Amino acid sequence: MPRPLCATIHLDSMQHNLARARSCAPEAKVWAVVKANAYGHGLERGMKGFALADGLALIETENALRLRELGWIKPILLLEGIFDAGDVALLAEHNINSTVHCLEQIKILEYTQLYRPIDVHLKMNTGMNRLGFKPEEYAAAYKRLRAIPGIRNITLMTHFANADELEHPRLAVTEQVERFQQGAEGLEGERSLSNSGGVLHQAVLQAELQNDWVRPGIMLYGGTPGGGRTAHDFGLRPTMTLSSEIIAIQQLAAGDTVGYGSRFEAPGPMQVGVVACGYADGYPRHAPHGTPVIVDGVRTSVIGRVSMDMMTVDLTPIPNARVGSKVTLWGDGLPIDEVATMSGTIGYELMCALAPRVRVTEGRLGTHG
Repeated sequence: MPRPLCATIHLDSMQHNLARARSCAPEAKVWAVVKANAYGHGLERGMKGFALADGLALIETENALRLRELGWIKPILLLEGIFDAGDVALLAEHNINSTVHCLEQIKILEYTQLYRPIDVHLKMNTGMNRLGFKPEEYAAAYKRLRAIPGIRNITLMTHFANADELEHPRLAVTEQVERFQQGAEGLEGERSLSNSGGVLHQAVLQAELQNDWVRPGIMLYGGTPGGGRTAHDFGLRPTMTLSSEIIAIQQLAAGDTVGYGSRFEAPGPMQVGVVACGYADGYPRHAPHGTPVIVDGVRTSVIGRVSMDMMTVDLTPIPNARVGSKVTLWGDGLPIDEVATMSGTIGYELMCALAPRVRVTEGRLGTHG
């Protein structure tokens, strides 16, 4: 028998969340973001779950090629672009779009002969200050790209720093949009501005956000980019349920402690369940006492320190729990964002941290067993 820990991927939820993104931005085409192994869900499952997307976007050139090998025939976008001159041939041969965010990438394209035209996304830095040309540099970069014979379509692109909090006191989305509009004034090409936060707030920002393409990521996987609203509030469904079982039960007396560091002390007689899941599986080691879990359909909490292969939970609300009782660690019935917030992180990290040793299956939401 395999270890009872299992991540169930809900392809039906992925399809639902993609449809939700479309409903938020009905006039735009959708790049479904599948970087980081489709946020821990698996590249092939990402391709299946987002089969109706207009294109797939990711970081890794090798995974762009893998998508083609798997049969994806629609557009692919490299969100960080090419890394050296050797990548240019791949763009032309496999019809892959490349982001262009710096002069070094433009120089590579200028000095590499393209035997087939390619499409690029020219990125503007409107305040995120990671990648892209400043608004005042953007037109010159566009002109250089336009002069390259092998460049076909140029999409104008930026990335929002605070789309989860529209009126952020340091950098509001509307300020970034204004900078983008100024830098892109007079330039021809489709526009791509919105990540998940921008998509989810499309209705509020309708006048400002003129998107031909949107680039949802975390929302497609049933998480939210922040801002105090839950996935349920936005009509999103969880796409990954991490589940396990109780593998042992300990009876504690008042004053007994649990786990490494003896951090939890029993206030009185209590039952403690040992769950087959630990930080080597991707569960956050720093999850504090009180982090929610579900045992046999009843909500309870983590106690003690999460160890490499195991964690301990309070069975007080589940007196009939036994070895073999089902445990939900996040997903169906327990939002991943809630677990992440308790652990001082974000749902993105928990999804992406899922370890290779965790068994992964597919199942419809509510039927993961």
